[in-house]
Amino acid sequence: MEFSYPVGRILLGETQTIREAYEKFNAQPVDVADVCEGDAGYSARRTTLGGERSVTGPGTFYGRAQRTLTFKPSEDFGWWIDRTDLTEQLKTHVSIRNVWTSARNIVLRSGNPHNYLRMVEHIIALRLGMGVDDVVISVNSGDPPLFDRSSMDLVEAIEQTGIVERDEPARYVTVKEPVTFGGDRGDFLTFLPPEKGEKKLRLDCAIDFDSIIGKQRIVFDVTPRTFRYGAFARTNASYSQMLMVKTVGCLMADTRNLGYTHENILIHGKKKFYGEPRFLQGSKALEPVWHRATLDLLAALALIDAGRFVGRVVSYRAGHTLDVRAVLLLCLNKLLTPLA
Repeated sequence: MEFSYPVGRILLGETQTIREAYEKFNAQPVDVADVCEGDAGYSARRTTLGGERSVTGPGTFYGRAQRTLTFKPSEDFGWWIDRTDLTEQLKTHVSIRNVWTSARNIVLRSGNPHNYLRMVEHIIALRLGMGVDDVVISVNSGDPPLFDRSSMDLVEAIEQTGIVERDEPARYVTVKEPVTFGGDRGDFLTFLPPEKGEKKLRLDCAIDFDSIIGKQRIVFDVTPRTFRYGAFARTNASYSQMLMVKTVGCLMADTRNLGYTHENILIHGKKKFYGEPRFLQGSKALEPVWHRATLDLLAALALIDAGRFVGRVVSYRAGHTLDVRAVLLLCLNKLLTPLA
């Protein structure tokens, strides 16, 4: 099965650089293709949760403390973050409007400068991945919990509450035309409308690391099954990054208490992984590309607050910064439109 895409209207980056990146992307073989015909398997109705469910784990940025996150049903449209440890603060809408930074991870904030939640990407990706439209996330800190099974604990929490339908059709949104955004390191993102007006999201995601990770590319339709599969993929860090955190990083406030371990992240070097990689496919361990597509890219698309994003998104060597900037520029240029 072959997958090819046009270069869309370029809103960011140099045309020649983007075309060169496209050539490298097209030359990269697809390691896994998991696409479906017709319906993606989500409810056609607006949805929320059937109850509440909490999960607790060590803090991502302060691993010696336990952090609790609770999923709750919501009457309001969209996903909302409720900092229960703060008073006189409104809930923060999960929206591109409330992104504070995406330099290292996505941080959402509104109102008081303390009313934030860091590294939200592994949480809010569930909005599109599980097809849940209206949710309140209660947290007792701006530091989310971290788990050895990546986001599977969160997936199971939502499964245990149950997803219930509302008496209202789901809202869908897509791009008006093909659009491309180029980064500053040979990376790009292209957004295209869905084929034949299908209410489905297809991701074609490729990465290229100068390490044991190497070149990886997957194409899949986002369904409850493919998302649940990808939610098990951990974030990755290089061996040199991990070494820096455990040595010089101990002197820095932002890294000295990181909750990262060999179990909850995938550490990679030039020629080997440190620990057991997941998602083995022949000679490759596709855990990095599944994490990139399922828990990073989907999180950025979840920041589109007008409805469930549908269409096709092509990602080559991109990361949080380009993801979030692209979504922002789609909104600023009024390139999003409802899909009937």
